[in-house]
Amino acid sequence: MRFFNLPDLGEGIPEADIVEWHVGEGDSIREDQPMVSVETAKAVVEVPAPCTGVIARLCGQPGDTILTGAPLVEFVTDEEDSGTVVGKLAIDDASTNSDDAFIIGSPADGQMQSSSSTHMVQSGLQSLAEQFQVDLAAVTNHRTAAQTAISYPLEHPEPLKGVRKHMARTMAESHASVVQVTLFDDVDIDHWDDKEDITVRLIQAIANASAVEPALNAWFDGASMSRQLHDAVDLGLAVDSEEGLFVPVMRDVAKMKKEEVRESINKLREGVKDRSLPNSELQGATITLSNFGVFAGKYATPVVVPPTVCIIGVGRLREEIVSVDGKPESHRTLPLSLSFDHRAATGGEATRFLHAMIQQLQK
Repeated sequence: MRFFNLPDLGEGIPEADIVEWHVGEGDSIREDQPMVSVETAKAVVEVPAPCTGVIARLCGQPGDTILTGAPLVEFVTDEEDSGTVVGKLAIDDASTNSDDAFIIGSPADGQMQSSSSTHMVQSGLQSLAEQFQVDLAAVTNHRTAAQTAISYPLEHPEPLKGVRKHMARTMAESHASVVQVTLFDDVDIDHWDDKEDITVRLIQAIANASAVEPALNAWFDGASMSRQLHDAVDLGLAVDSEEGLFVPVMRDVAKMKKEEVRESINKLREGVKDRSLPNSELQGATITLSNFGVFAGKYATPVVVPPTVCIIGVGRLREEIVSVDGKPESHRTLPLSLSFDHRAATGGEATRFLHAMIQQLQK
């Protein structure tokens, strides 16, 4: 018997949700034959069979979450152990379900881990805690209190999976760690041509503002209290989808022409739609743009996600009465919301950045 552990599906992704098995227990399978579809925070991935053999056991059901490196499939095969992804697990009769310790089931499952599995996990945690001098009791008490505070009796609970679960975790972690402040302002764009590409102009304005005030195009590490300013503007563009929120990254936008910016936007949106973007295009943003006004909303407090320092939100374009030479006129106005991490940037730096954006947009 040999186990195939869930491999790292890209750039340190910690877990994946089982979407669909393409094989069943007792089935014969060939090497590289599609075996299971899993969903990560980034994409739906087809995991192929690592060898030729017979499926002895599936270590999870659709909807289960499997941690990277945990058992996914048990094989019967005559091949020699490769010592790589497929490996033999030393398990005794009392712990034949030890892989359950690595499966995070749906809240509705109500299933408990076996005592031997729990003991194995607790022993491992205790060893790590001693190594890194972590007080497990304090951590457990904090977690229990947090769970109690946010636990509600849902009648029909639907566990979050994939992108939505990742988004929920990211937003919670960001809210807990970032000292966020949001600035609001408007920009008069009544002089723009009716066919002007608003998103392209916004991206170019962000690139210009980053050159004027670099403190917002940066990363900040709260643990070491250090920051890194970036020369290139790698812009994360928030894209809504049925599966959840994606933020693909446009590299070095300051060097792009208008046509290149629009082509990059279209390419990324199409990649989000068909879930074809590689992980490399969903990581490494130095600043973020969220054009929520495409749907509705005037102002917002968009959430800064570490290690970035700033996110710009754009509200719905509207007509507004403004004073021109003391006389009222109706002008097209674009509302802007700039959220920044006040640990890494001062109010002066944030206002200078926003001012530079507005000046660029008013040209």
